[in-house]
Amino acid sequence: MEDNYESLKIENQICFPLYATSKEIIRQYQPFLSELDLTYTQYITMLVLWEYGDTNMKELGKHLFLNSGTLTPLVKKLEDKGYVKRKRNRKDERNLIIVLTPQGLALKEKAVVIPQEMGRCVKLSPEEAGQLYKILYKVLAQLEEE
Repeated sequence: MEDNYESLKIENQICFPLYATSKEIIRQYQPFLSELDLTYTQYITMLVLWEYGDTNMKELGKHLFLNSGTLTPLVKKLEDKGYVKRKRNRKDERNLIIVLTPQGLALKEKAVVIPQEMGRCVKLSPEEAGQLYKILYKVLAQLEEE
């Protein structure tokens, strides 16, 4: 009977090390992000905007794997900080475009050191990091299909 419950052991859950690792890595980001007055979720939102420029809410949500219920207050907080502006698309008023402000663009210069600093926290070889990256994105792609 005990063997029936083997799958319920926490050590047999693939989700647990993913959760714990994510939580700990985000914790490692905090000292760097607090200097920029950003949460981790605000930081990854800014990463998308720095990479892609003006982006509508739907595309932003796709990049971040966030729904509009989470994204709307997040973008509003970034707007309150002066990093972004929300604008209506002239062709389609329902379409909300997120635009970086000069302040938001300038923040990129301060943030550029964060990936290097985080590389010192997570001690993986470039090969290991590449393998992990590929596996995680493979899992994400499979989950998106469902």
